[in-house]
Amino acid sequence: MKNTRRYAALALTGVLGISTLAGSVMTVSAADKIRVASKDFTENEIVAEIYALALEDAGFEVERIFDVSSAIIHESQISNEIDIYPEYTGTGLISILGLDPITDPQEVYDTVKDEFEKQFSITWLEYSEANDGQGLFIRTEAAEKYGIKTISDLQEHTEELRFASQGEFDERADGIPALEAVYGELNWKSSKVYDNSLKYQVLANDEADVAPAYTTEGRLTEEQFTLLEDDKQVWPPYNLAPVVRDEVLNANPEIADVLNKVSAALTTENITELNAQVDIEGEEYADVAAAFYDTLK
Repeated sequence: MKNTRRYAALALTGVLGISTLAGSVMTVSAADKIRVASKDFTENEIVAEIYALALEDAGFEVERIFDVSSAIIHESQISNEIDIYPEYTGTGLISILGLDPITDPQEVYDTVKDEFEKQFSITWLEYSEANDGQGLFIRTEAAEKYGIKTISDLQEHTEELRFASQGEFDERADGIPALEAVYGELNWKSSKVYDNSLKYQVLANDEADVAPAYTTEGRLTEEQFTLLEDDKQVWPPYNLAPVVRDEVLNANPEIADVLNKVSAALTTENITELNAQVDIEGEEYADVAAAFYDTLK
């Protein structure tokens, strides 16, 4: 369940020496106030809260501005309404910069880092391993039966597998057409269109074997489902990274070290697990973020 409250950190007084994740001590002015924002979905809320906790631990006063629409959050940053939020490299490349997809994670990151600096005076700090991109998942029982671990493996067995489509995925340029251009034809035993919200239920009920998903969806933690490796890198990466206004980063260069340590700890697997704790188990995102951040100290 989402916690959409906006809340501010306890104000600091004087000049404080605070221990960071690495145990070093920095001196931070009480006048510093960092506005950390999130997009309006679970994963981004969790990661933004982890950023906020890390910054508070480093001595900064933090204002949380959560659940900003994904459609306007970039504009909010360049309009000086927020300072920092978690962004995705693929989103920066394709949705914000309007550039063609690139599949190499480092090249995507280098491109968005350079262009955001030039165009918006915004810095991309280090990106994490965590990748919330497009993917396919399969019933684990079917994966084990046919020895399927990758999309290349899947392509060899599609005639024996039932596909649960969301309709537009069959036509979208980055859907089935992109897959077939790289992996070859996907000649499913059957293909039926289901509402996206029903895909896990459909596979759990053995009505289909394979469906599209984003790679950090919480239900992918369930043993009955297996996320397939995109071994030929059809889809662009959507690695998480903090994006920071240059004005704020220049005034507070310690921010880079603090948030880079967070990024180094985030993986696709642990982000998926954190999403599951909120979306499946019903925990509050702030509690989930706090428990994870405690493991980093």
